[in-house]
Amino acid sequence: MLFWILVAALTAALAVILLYPLLRGAKAADNIRAGEAAVYRDQLRELDRDLDGGLITPEEADYARAEIGRRLIAVSAEEPAETPKPARHHRFTEAFVLLVLPVLGLCLYLTTGRPDLPSQPLEARLENPGNDVAVLITKAERHLAEKPDDGKGWDVLAPIYFRTMRVSDAQVAYRNAIRLLGPSPVRLDGLAETLMAVSDGVVTEEARQVLEQSLTLQPDNPRARFYIALSMEQAGRPDEARQAFEALAKQSPSDAPWLPLVNQHIAMNGGAPAGANPAAPGAPGNPTQEDVAAAENMSAGDRQQMIRGMVESLDAKLSEDPNNFEGWMRLVRSYAVLNDKDRAAGALKRGLAAFPPPGEEGRQLLALARELGIATEEATQ
Repeated sequence: MLFWILVAALTAALAVILLYPLLRGAKAADNIRAGEAAVYRDQLRELDRDLDGGLITPEEADYARAEIGRRLIAVSAEEPAETPKPARHHRFTEAFVLLVLPVLGLCLYLTTGRPDLPSQPLEARLENPGNDVAVLITKAERHLAEKPDDGKGWDVLAPIYFRTMRVSDAQVAYRNAIRLLGPSPVRLDGLAETLMAVSDGVVTEEARQVLEQSLTLQPDNPRARFYIALSMEQAGRPDEARQAFEALAKQSPSDAPWLPLVNQHIAMNGGAPAGANPAAPGAPGNPTQEDVAAAENMSAGDRQQMIRGMVESLDAKLSEDPNNFEGWMRLVRSYAVLNDKDRAAGALKRGLAAFPPPGEEGRQLLALARELGIATEEATQ
């Protein structure tokens, strides 16, 4: 009950604040006109005194009296003979402020709000955060502010920061977790990904060193091996990159989810892909067994031309059937690796039209674009 009394009081106060300029406007104008008329009447009386005192001649007095009289008549003509009625548009405005705005606000609150829920302060929500990520982060941050040496807390918070696009905070959290708990492949790979995110998807020298440290702990770590191969590709060393991707493909199980992406990079660096992912043989963009066999006997130039043809074929298939998320991911990356950033940006925009940014797929497309250094501003407009 107290809540609704406060709402009514605030609504009334807001209505008064909004109506005051409207109600005050006509009265202020009347006061201005009355003041001007009083000034002209005083000037007429002053003129008579000057004439009686011999300060001005009768001709000058007549001329001045005529001018002052003209101005007095002009001002007096503007004065209403009776109290003016409120203008019609003012009445509509007042009705809107007094009736429509409060009713509209109440309807919006009842539709989108939860008036049936009791008020709950932040401390109570922190005790039972549920699935509210923002409250979970706040709770973890408060805990770490009191106990900054809790490595497990930093270890939990770091990936949450990264998923919510707080990359700088994620980097700090990973560094703290590594300092307090020691390096592990998961922590080192996470730190490397934050370093790459800050550099717009480029595998920097620092990120590469972190990945190599991860490989000393887990030599068969596919995540670290992929990024190191990617660093060779970005550095303009296609032969070394192809060999690294081929080694990763040989190590990977036949149904590994990352194998199609690895095969794509092998092909883009002039190699013959190890084969399509058998779990998705009909996925657009995957090289067929015939493509692999044909690529083995091609020159580097012919192989590159074949790759471009495959990418264009994937583009055409996605234009016909845009509801293929993996296809859009593959197409954006393909154009980026082919150094065709304009087409990559165009593919990103079309992919986001099929999978808007608020969804999980849309966020993954934007994350891929940032990793590849593709501008996302135009794609999201």
